[in-house]
Amino acid sequence: MNLDYPYWIEDRHFSLENHVRHIQLPPPSDWETFCDLVSRLHAKPLDLTRPVWEMYLIEGLGDIGIAPKDSFAVMSKVHHSAIDDATDEDLTTALHDESAPHAQRERLSGSEGEPGTLQLLTLAWFNNTTKLLESGQAIWDRLPFIGNDAIDPDDILLSSGEKAPETRFDQEITADRAWGACSFDMADVDRIVDAVPRATLNEVVLAICGGGIRKYLESKGELPEKSLWALLPVHIRRAGDQGVPGHRIQLTRTRIMSDLADPLDRLEGVTEEVARVWEHSLGAREINDVQDILPATTMAMAARTIAARFGPGRRYRENHNMVVSIIPGPEEPAYLCGARLVAYTGMGIILDNLALSHTVTTFGDKLTIGPVCDREIMPDPAFYVECLRDSFEELKSTAV
Repeated sequence: MNLDYPYWIEDRHFSLENHVRHIQLPPPSDWETFCDLVSRLHAKPLDLTRPVWEMYLIEGLGDIGIAPKDSFAVMSKVHHSAIDDATDEDLTTALHDESAPHAQRERLSGSEGEPGTLQLLTLAWFNNTTKLLESGQAIWDRLPFIGNDAIDPDDILLSSGEKAPETRFDQEITADRAWGACSFDMADVDRIVDAVPRATLNEVVLAICGGGIRKYLESKGELPEKSLWALLPVHIRRAGDQGVPGHRIQLTRTRIMSDLADPLDRLEGVTEEVARVWEHSLGAREINDVQDILPATTMAMAARTIAARFGPGRRYRENHNMVVSIIPGPEEPAYLCGARLVAYTGMGIILDNLALSHTVTTFGDKLTIGPVCDREIMPDPAFYVECLRDSFEELKSTAV
């Protein structure tokens, strides 16, 4: 009855065959074949009657020249209720070993079974009462508009700011997905970072995406005069989080200076913009803290508001043109059943009126950008990847 947060329990009828699948790239194949395959797998809905994850072992990567001989890919797909793109790095680390001989893993014990209705109602009453007692003063202190006037969802979602310019990505999405990826040498990225005071890897990534989307929309005759806006989930760990799986997420909103043609001016502009955003991001951090103690019914209402087709949720999504999520990959060499991990990237989710998402990962000496879009909205994802490559090369030649 939506009275409390969901509980995870062990599936007594679990069968590994329902979740792990083996795929061989058909010959002749190339990088585009691989991208099309994972795009179709990404678009396929999960079976919600079973544990909400799937994993695909894809063989044949070495045969198409994108990886060493006998290489294979592992694509893990987990529902967003259980994992986010940053926590996926935790999953990758858990699946791999730090040395080639893989260790025997212990089986984790699950729950004792599904709780009954009376037990669920009792837990819901206890949890909601506790959260209400904990959150009363906290909400009053952190969200002063509560208790004074009627709560305006626009205030909570921060959807009343400057609206992002309209682009082809601001429409309802279909069931089709398109994914691609491009990698850059971290040594070149570091040299670009050094070219602009206060710039970090985050700003370089935003400048690359700003240049890439500028080139793409310009080729279509659709480039807005004003800069596009990116929704930037910042993944943070806090004191006491060490050893605890998962990340806290703070959402920020920033311009990517797609209106600036000069790549170095764009990077300088993004750096100034991000500094300004962080100066005014205290409210977002406070709201992030409040999420830990809000009752489930309140959070469920907020989630439905964000996902709504109309109203504040839609206005919130229309305030952004794309998502750029920057997360680190494993920091140490990793092995799966003796096979060395040579590349790591990710695939984000897209929403109505927010149909372009970039997952940016670092692993070893590479930085990888993996954009996902609706194939009906972006029918030429390979061209957009080339736009990102060209944007990087221009930035490198100007800054280095």
